[in-house]
Amino acid sequence: MQNDKIVVGLDIGTTKVCALVGRRNEYGKLEILGMGKAASEGVVRGVVSNIDKTVEAIRKAVTQAEAQADINIGLVNVGIAGQHIKSLQHNGSITRAVTDNEITVDDVKRLKDDMYRLVTPPGSEIIHVMPQEYKVDYEEGITDPVGMSGVRLEGNFHVITAQTNAINNIKKCVARAGLTIDQLILEPLASCMSVLSDEEREAGVALVDIGGGTTDIAIFKDNIIRHTAVLPFGGNIITSDIKQGCMVMQNQAEQLKVKFGKAIAHEASENEIVSIPGLRDRTPKEISLKNLAYIIEARMEEIVELVLAEIVRSGYGNSLAAGIVITGGGSQLQNLVQLVEYNTGMDTRIGYPNEHLGKSKVDAVKSPMYATSVGLVLAGYESIDQRGEQLTDVPQVKEYTKAAQKQSPKEGGSSFMDKIKSLLSDDIDNNKQSY
Repeated sequence: MQNDKIVVGLDIGTTKVCALVGRRNEYGKLEILGMGKAASEGVVRGVVSNIDKTVEAIRKAVTQAEAQADINIGLVNVGIAGQHIKSLQHNGSITRAVTDNEITVDDVKRLKDDMYRLVTPPGSEIIHVMPQEYKVDYEEGITDPVGMSGVRLEGNFHVITAQTNAINNIKKCVARAGLTIDQLILEPLASCMSVLSDEEREAGVALVDIGGGTTDIAIFKDNIIRHTAVLPFGGNIITSDIKQGCMVMQNQAEQLKVKFGKAIAHEASENEIVSIPGLRDRTPKEISLKNLAYIIEARMEEIVELVLAEIVRSGYGNSLAAGIVITGGGSQLQNLVQLVEYNTGMDTRIGYPNEHLGKSKVDAVKSPMYATSVGLVLAGYESIDQRGEQLTDVPQVKEYTKAAQKQSPKEGGSSFMDKIKSLLSDDIDNNKQSY
């Protein structure tokens, strides 16, 4: 029955809006059934700045994904990022009335739910509460207190907040596109799920997701997330530097960066020249690849320095045995791994979202630029595992199309349909919403 569940991830990024349709295969791997992508013109540095353009991009991406997967999409897991994201550590405690009985899951849940009642700065709200460790009657270093005996239960939590207006704008765009949000997930957390291994999380690792408008950072140690941050710089600022430094058009600057850009200037040849078509009735412009590399290196060094400062600020600068994992579209810049290693002194690799992927219709999804999108789908399955078989939690489910029915396992297929139909109310039948 778990294989019948289809999850959709919607990544509303600065450069692109990407919709991914995924399903677990019989081996527990993620099979991508469809992908839709549209240029994002209404998002600046991870924050929605134009509702109409963002809605149009979402509709375009979702329509492409629906056509490729041959299903109707109604419920999505959406990512959120931006400079407004803040994280803090907070302690909480509860006192249990009964000393004889053991600590239950409900006790832990009550302690965690109390964290959502924290007073946050005006205009912000809590989006994630993640436990670090617990104390039972002042006994420290407990990762799972369920089953233990004790009166006082304390917990240290990693709390992540976001601007209420930014959250509402995302919800508004998704709703106007005819979709419903299942979960709103911090994008660096989604990227972590798709590119980091359990060993790296245990040893200590910093994930750096270089997107178009922002660079997201998430630090893990002992399998627990310790620090998150979002920097307001990404690949687009490099493109702007090239545009100004070489005096070319924006699209020409982007092509120069993608095709010829290097993060280390001395790796570029002094004799290589690229000819750019001139404007109307003007001669072509010649660009030295050496000069191009100098422009890129200067900005990338600045971004890496900010990343390193954030790692040091977290207090885990000397505890990351697994070093740094860079992902996102910006990680595909040539020689970037060497630049990061040189400036930070940490082992660095590029994170590809391949570990959790099975055979898929779309090979492009294995690129680092889709790490967040894949992670959003994986986060949806993690939530399903936690909720169990509570189909009533997903009232948007209405029907499979014929093609999706053929792809489902034969055993239990009709009973799965009957179970869903029996849960549907008459008002939902009028909506064209499905996975």
